[in-house]
Amino acid sequence: MALRPHPDREFVLTLSCPDRSGLVHAVTGFLVRHSGNIQESQQFDDGLQDRFFMRVHFDVSDPATSLEDLRSGFAPVAEAYRISWQLNNASTPTRTLIMVSKFGHCLNDLLFRQRTGALPIEVPAIVSNHRDFAPLAESYGIPFHHVPVTPETKPEAEARLLELVDALDVDLVVLARYMQILSNDLCKQLEGRAINIHHSFLPSFKGARPYVQAHERGVKLVGATAHYVTPDLDEGPIIEQDVIRVNHAQSPESLVTLGRDVEAQVLARAVEWHSQSRVMINGRRTVVFR
Repeated sequence: MALRPHPDREFVLTLSCPDRSGLVHAVTGFLVRHSGNIQESQQFDDGLQDRFFMRVHFDVSDPATSLEDLRSGFAPVAEAYRISWQLNNASTPTRTLIMVSKFGHCLNDLLFRQRTGALPIEVPAIVSNHRDFAPLAESYGIPFHHVPVTPETKPEAEARLLELVDALDVDLVVLARYMQILSNDLCKQLEGRAINIHHSFLPSFKGARPYVQAHERGVKLVGATAHYVTPDLDEGPIIEQDVIRVNHAQSPESLVTLGRDVEAQVLARAVEWHSQSRVMINGRRTVVFR
């Protein structure tokens, strides 16, 4: 039985481009030339947009082949087929900065999953506009940054966030129930690398106490949506959604509890899939290779 390569020898290639014949052959030919062995391959042809998407998880048996060699080797293929692409080491965790306000269920869930190895992320910092979760961050040994936000200090607060993103070499920003609206400029600077979570009552129950509003209307489904952050509030490309059924016996408090459980699960799946390079943005939608 052949031995599996060391995890550091495993890589993930994701790509999208105008659809044309020979694409898969070009990718597999590149892998053959670089001693690549495919572990998992998924592809999607969007006939409406005439665009092709592909994700390939592969290992390389030649120990002399580096990530830089692979990127250099794929560049001519990408140019020939007008490919937008990323190629990364599969074992490198995604450096993830988590933002939170006063509801900590999503933060706590992400930190627990990361510690137990269920999420392929590394958390260099937690940022909050309140101090409530500083003790939780300390218990995990993660630096906590209190960045208060007022209408007058919002530009400075966002500048501080970007400083941290750059200084800590952050790959992904997660809004784990961070209850501040980001400016259009900040959304654009974090495009494709910021994920938000919210309940799925929108646009019906906006504003404060959405679960109370839902209870008053007798809803039968409680859900959550995880999406990429864009200047269009809560309308970015959706990564994951889920719902659970409820009935007349549930109180507003029980709806809140159930809703928080769904939010935590949906956000965790979105972060996991993004960190595994399984999510590709396709206009206002996403392609998710699960």
